[in-house]
Amino acid sequence: MSELTYRQLCTAVAELEKSITRNAEAIHANAAWIDEEAQDTSRVAEMIAAMNVDRHTVSDTHALARIMRGVSEAAIAYASAGDTTAQAAAAVGAQARTSHEGIQEAYSRSNVDNIHGVHRDWLTHE
Repeated sequence: MSELTYRQLCTAVAELEKSITRNAEAIHANAAWIDEEAQDTSRVAEMIAAMNVDRHTVSDTHALARIMRGVSEAAIAYASAGDTTAQAAAAVGAQARTSHEGIQEAYSRSNVDNIHGVHRDWLTHE
């Protein structure tokens, strides 16, 4: 099993945070687009109603607009969960820096040979 280094941890968490944030932003943008389309569909329903198109078609068009608004709301809720996840990833990165940065700094300054061979119990914080 490969050991995870401090730098690998920080890099992985930073990449995760960026990826989640980017994806949440894309979902927000798509949700806004779907909402605009729902508004357009609702306007179309009103326009065809004014043209005396049969009531079933008008009703179906209004129903489609409601469904599209629901999809938009669900996408926004999903993106908000992504925002929360990105914040959690940032907190994990901050915690990793807080709890491990001093260890990494001491390790980097150390002139001890074969530090990887030292039993990990010796390095346990008391």
